[in-house]
Amino acid sequence: MSTDTLDLPDDLEAPEPPEAVDGTETQWLDFFQRAQGRVVRGSALEMRGTLTRLAGLVLEASGLRAPVGSQCVVTSRAREPVLAEVVGFANDRAFLMPAGDVHGLSSGASVAPAAHYVPVPRLHGATAADFASDTGMLRLPLGDGLLGRVVDSQGKPLDRMGPIPNVAAKPLERKPINAMDRDPVRQSLDTGVRAINALLTVGRGQRIGLFSGSGVGKSVLLGMMARYTQADVIVVGLIGERGREVKEFIEDILGAEGRARSVVVAAPADAPPLLRMQGANYATAIAESFRDQGQHVLLLMDSLTRYAMAQREIALAIGEPPATKGYPPSCFAKLPMLVERSGNGLNGVGSITAFYTVLSEGDDQQDPIADAARAILDGHIVLSRSLAESGHYPAIDIEQSASRVMHNVVTREHFELARRFRAVYSKYEKGRDLVQIGAYAQGSDPALDEAIALHEDMSRFLQQDMFESSPMASVVGHMAQACNAALA
Repeated sequence: MSTDTLDLPDDLEAPEPPEAVDGTETQWLDFFQRAQGRVVRGSALEMRGTLTRLAGLVLEASGLRAPVGSQCVVTSRAREPVLAEVVGFANDRAFLMPAGDVHGLSSGASVAPAAHYVPVPRLHGATAADFASDTGMLRLPLGDGLLGRVVDSQGKPLDRMGPIPNVAAKPLERKPINAMDRDPVRQSLDTGVRAINALLTVGRGQRIGLFSGSGVGKSVLLGMMARYTQADVIVVGLIGERGREVKEFIEDILGAEGRARSVVVAAPADAPPLLRMQGANYATAIAESFRDQGQHVLLLMDSLTRYAMAQREIALAIGEPPATKGYPPSCFAKLPMLVERSGNGLNGVGSITAFYTVLSEGDDQQDPIADAARAILDGHIVLSRSLAESGHYPAIDIEQSASRVMHNVVTREHFELARRFRAVYSKYEKGRDLVQIGAYAQGSDPALDEAIALHEDMSRFLQQDMFESSPMASVVGHMAQACNAALA
């Protein structure tokens, strides 16, 4: 019916037909065509498999045709369905790792691919072809609604604060950024830790590791960085650690102010190995989503070793032969794939400064995972058990620690002063035994005499209370005071 025949009030005009709006009719026609195409498009028949074997952590299914990395649902009459991921295959058998408890599963249970993700059609949204490559891929919630929340590896809230708003389901895996499109690390980052700011200066977009044995203070040092580091968003990944540590980290370390700008992904030690690996990938994906928005993100992951151990459990369970100290080759291939996702964003838009804790079993710095991580990271901070036992906190061993980007992010005066500080400190450590047993005669070595005179001030400079912040602007002056005699 034409609008000319309608009796409208004087103060109400008839709307313009769609033809009068530029492009509106065309956009709606395209939208309806895309929606119709998705409805009429034929879908392949679903191929179900049968659970034939459960050995340890691995489920074996026959008759299943699903690619590696796709999600499947194991259905049994005795219990709720179990989500599993295809991690390998041999002939007509598919190997799956469960993401939940397998208690109650029986032989002959149905194994079917998980339902594909179907986005809601939107006028200006992506077309169905854009999601064709994501078929069968795991999708988890990403977005600003995650700020201030605690979630598990599957994106489910753990903080009992209700559903998470303002998020969208997106795939975790993404194409790596071309190395030539990344900006180099050129800007320093204030961590609030005096020893790091002065002698191991961190750059924005750097990947650095915290190496130590158990109980030396890695979590406390991470908490100090979470409180005092200048970052827009903090993403914390607690992977394979104690479940008790999750609540303590949130309440005692982050606090209310730090939690408001933080996202915590918790995959404790009692979670299946698949979920522990997924938790690390999920935390990295969250950091990437904020980086793509142009924000500066601080990623704290505790720990990289537990991630490698989870991969070891999966690889050994599906029959991959062990190589170095029980670690299969896939463990060492997975580490750089995870670490390289952090760093500066595309063409300098946003950044991810990542701190990965690495557990040195038995305080062995030549542990295979520690050695591999040291090679692929942009620096390493070693925590010493002997320093921790003597009451020196944070127990950072500056002789064994190094930042590979420090010379690019600090002034020449700062770099030379730090080099001089390390030289004098190292001189004392090498002559410590002679001094303690009284075998050294003063005046025999002028450099050692100087180191002995300055050691107390240097040691006091390197120590810091966990609730004390030491800004970058003041550390250079304090470091110069600690070694003023050496400069003279």
